[in-house]
This record gives sequence, C-alpha cells and structure tokens, in this order.
Amino acid sequence: MTEQDWPGPRIDHATFAAQLIERRAALGNPELPRNAGNNRTESKRALLAAIEAAGGRW
Repeated sequence: MTEQDWPGPRIDHATFAAQLIERRAALGNPELPRNAGNNRTESKRALLAAIEAAGGRW
C-alpha cells in the first residue's frame, strides 16, 4: 500500500502537536506517569543502562 492508497484520515503533525499543547495547557500541564518498565526485555534493560552510562536520559 502506498501513501496515496491510504483510506484513513491524515493528520498534520504540526497541527496535532499544537492541539496537544493546547489540551495539556487546559488541564494544567499534568505530569503524566512514566512506564514502570516491569515487562522490559533484558536487551531493552541493557540499552537503557548504556544510554544512562553515556550520560543520556531516555
């Protein structure tokens, strides 16, 4: 299927981002809970540890 064949709705990223900012502001910019990560694979845990060791924060 090509992009021209897509029958579903198309969403402009910039428009969606602006709407999301407006909705969050209307709710007082709540701090959303992070994923606890209880079901992560060993490879994902290793990747996140390597990112943290390199000074990054996912």
